[in-house]
Formats: sequence, C-alpha cells, structure tokens
Amino acid sequence: MNMMTEELIRLALAEDIGTGDITTDFLIPEGETGSGVLVAKERLMVAGTATAAACFTFLDSGCRVEVVAGDGCWVDKGDVILKVEGTLRALLKGERTALNFLQRLSGIATHVSRYAEMVKGLPVRLVDTRKTTPGWRVLEKEAVRVGGAFNHRMALYDGVMIKDNHISVSGGIGPAVETVRRSISHLVKVEVEVTNFDELEEALAAGADVIMLDNMAMEDVKKAAALVGGRAMTEVSGNITDENLRAYAESGVDVISSGALTHQARSVDISMRM
Repeated sequence: MNMMTEELIRLALAEDIGTGDITTDFLIPEGETGSGVLVAKERLMVAGTATAAACFTFLDSGCRVEVVAGDGCWVDKGDVILKVEGTLRALLKGERTALNFLQRLSGIATHVSRYAEMVKGLPVRLVDTRKTTPGWRVLEKEAVRVGGAFNHRMALYDGVMIKDNHISVSGGIGPAVETVRRSISHLVKVEVEVTNFDELEEALAAGADVIMLDNMAMEDVKKAAALVGGRAMTEVSGNITDENLRAYAESGVDVISSGALTHQARSVDISMRM
C-alpha cells in the first residue's frame, strides 16, 4: 500500500471519528473484543479488500482480517467478503469507512466488468481516464483493472497528451509536438487529440505516437482508423456508452477510453454484521 493510500485512509477515519465516537466509547468497555463479517447484499465483483481491511488495522494493530472473497471474485447476496476480529471499539469505529471504500471500489469493478465483457475477444484495449474522485485515483484505477479493463495515464506526469487547449496556445499541432519532444525522454509516447481529418493529417505529419479521435462520429472513426493504417496507435474517446461500445470496438481503433468506467459507476450494497 503506497503512502498516498495510507494517508487517504487515515484522513477518512479522522473525518468520521473526529474527536471520538461518542456512541461506541460510552457503550463499549475499552479492550472488549469481538468479531464481525462484511456481507454482500447483491451480486457484485469484489475490489478494495486491502483498503477496507486497513480501516480496522489502523485503529487496532492487533485486529485480524480474513479475506474470504478476494479482489476480482464474484459474490452473491449473503456471501461473506471479509471476516474481522479485534477490539469492538475499533470494529465499530472503522465499520463505515471500510464499507465506503469497499462499496465504491467494488462498484467500479462490477460496472467495468460489464463493459469489459462487451469487447471480449476483440483486438482493442478498453481504458479509463483521469475522471476519478480526487484523492482516490490510485484505488479507483486499481478497481478498473480488477474489473477487466486497463488504465490510461495515471496523471499528468506519466504521459504526454496534447489536447485542444494545448494546441490553441502552442501555435498548432506540429509546433506543439516538436516543442514537447525536445524536452521529454525518447521513452515517452506523445498522444495528440484531434477532432477532424485536417487535424488528423497534422498529427500524422508531426509524428504523433498515439492519435485520439475525440467525439467523432462512428463512420468518421472507421475512416480515420483506416487512414492512419498503423502509422500511429489510434484511440477513440467521447460519448462512449454501453449501446455503442461494441461498434466502436469493431471500428478498427486500438484503444477505447471512457470516463464512464469510473464516473458512472454506482456503489454496491455491502453491510457489516457483528
């Protein structure tokens, strides 16, 4: 677990507990122990078990957590995902935060799995975007992988993507690509966003490694993929839905990126029973 995730868990616990749990602290004697189970209340794909477990162990280092259904497992209503044993104060104080993480991350994995199934067997890669909950990106992108899709760049630091606003302030696609290549490592790919065929030709002439076809109509996407003809990797993005995903996957592009993998996922229903 990286330091950012640990800090996020500690912040989430502090947000919920604040100066103290005035219900638990007044009801439960200090040191009293017990156990609980986290149970699915609907069919779902599990993700985020390590994060959920940490919500308890951060409060009680002696807490024991057994993962019954690990990340990537499908469970049905009533199935146990985690078993926890430790001080009752820690279990009760960590309950909601653990469930919040587990419900959200399992919700993403469950949602993504449906999209991934739609393109199964096709020579295309389904990836997420940076449209993630602030502070949760590492966890949400991991849940995307659990669900069967892949990650786009993690953040601004690990990939060049020249978008419309970069192009408008840089004097065009050619100058933007040329300028950035002078500063980056030869190992870093350059992606350029285009919205029409003139921009597509500019991106090819500039030597872009990846060309994103942004919000282009289906027939134009097919035409663009054929025009590129393997000279660059092609990615389609914008208005990807479960209704048109399969068609885009069959259009000849290499990558489909969709913010819906994260921002349209709903939290699934999981509860804790003492």
